Amino acid sequence: MLYYLFEYLEKQYDFPGAGLFQYISFRSALAFVISLLLSTIFGRRIIDKLRRLQIGETVRDLGLQGQVQKAGTPTMGGIIIILSTLLPVLLLAKLDNTYIIILVVSTIWMGFIGFVDDYIKVFKKDKEGLKGRFKILGQIGLGIFVGTMLYFSPSVVVKEKLPDATQVQLQADVPIETSKLFGEEEKSLKTTIPFVKNNEFDYTVLVSWLGDDHQKYAWIVFTLIVVFIITAVSNGANLTDGIDGLAAGSSAIIVLALGVFAWVSGNIIFANYLNVMYIPYSGEMTIFISAFVGGLVGFLWYNTYPAQVFMGDTGSLTIGGIIAVLAISVRKELLIPILAGIFLAENLSVMLQVSYFKYTKKKFGEGKRIFLMSPLHHHYQKKGYHESKIVTRFWIIGIMLAVFSILTLKVR
Repeated sequence: MLYYLFEYLEKQYDFPGAGLFQYISFRSALAFVISLLLSTIFGRRIIDKLRRLQIGETVRDLGLQGQVQKAGTPTMGGIIIILSTLLPVLLLAKLDNTYIIILVVSTIWMGFIGFVDDYIKVFKKDKEGLKGRFKILGQIGLGIFVGTMLYFSPSVVVKEKLPDATQVQLQADVPIETSKLFGEEEKSLKTTIPFVKNNEFDYTVLVSWLGDDHQKYAWIVFTLIVVFIITAVSNGANLTDGIDGLAAGSSAIIVLALGVFAWVSGNIIFANYLNVMYIPYSGEMTIFISAFVGGLVGFLWYNTYPAQVFMGDTGSLTIGGIIAVLAISVRKELLIPILAGIFLAENLSVMLQVSYFKYTKKKFGEGKRIFLMSPLHHHYQKKGYHESKIVTRFWIIGIMLAVFSILTLKVR
């Protein structure tokens, strides 16, 4: 809203300083600061409110060190992240931008699913929370919304770099938008394949066997892929949220890396310099990303060991959903296994543990385990590592994966 206000003031009254709001970099920095202040200052009030309402975590005794002491710690703290993200975005972003609309809807959508799940656990005293099938239906619904919006929205386009673009010499008095570096805006289902020289893959290839009219069916395959990614990443984030600070810190690292991709892909200068796909209007996502990182960092103030609040499914499902939508929007979803490697490892540890247990029980009559306990972070707790050490080392691995992912901009 402030963006439109200052745009009006600049055009009508030449208001001093109003032009700053035209710059994504300024609005992103301001969004981070506002979000950080909201999550740290008002976060304390929300935590106190949750405590007064006796919205505490119910902890099952799984034999983990320090676990029982966490019983009663306020949960549903994901509300802090959601509010501190949405308020700066509503103030500073272009609200008619398709990417911002998708991200805001995704945040509210996944936040609602997580809130219902936490509500059932806390107030209905049902440890299982929302039935798994309803969570999956919610994730599928969001995937269909995101997939169809990205496919059918006329403002979700790309610009292909022209074959002779490297021969174009830009002059200082010629705006870069008018140069002949990139072609016209066009609808495309192309995405980026990491580490490949000609690193673009078109999803329409997957339906080419349908004949000459195959392109009209490509959106169905694309939407199914979006559904799968959102479901996988949101569940991965949910499984990662098992010890103090792990999910929030790991997510902040991942989102920062996605912020680099959004900034580069949405800026014609950097897209040209790095020879990456130029996605017009996607740079606006940087404001959302900055606010989101600010909310996560502010939440960490209270969530690091010993945690004063847990995010609950209200936070973890929302975080995973947002990360998935961001990656898909900047066309880096194939990079998720590397960038969100922590989430992948947590997911795989559970899948392997359950599958191996069932297999050995069926074959030998007694179930065996690969890990001492899953998800993976609990395995290390069982080995005697303090959770602070586990979290710090997971963060370090997350930083290495994020840097490695950013290097794919040039390493092909």
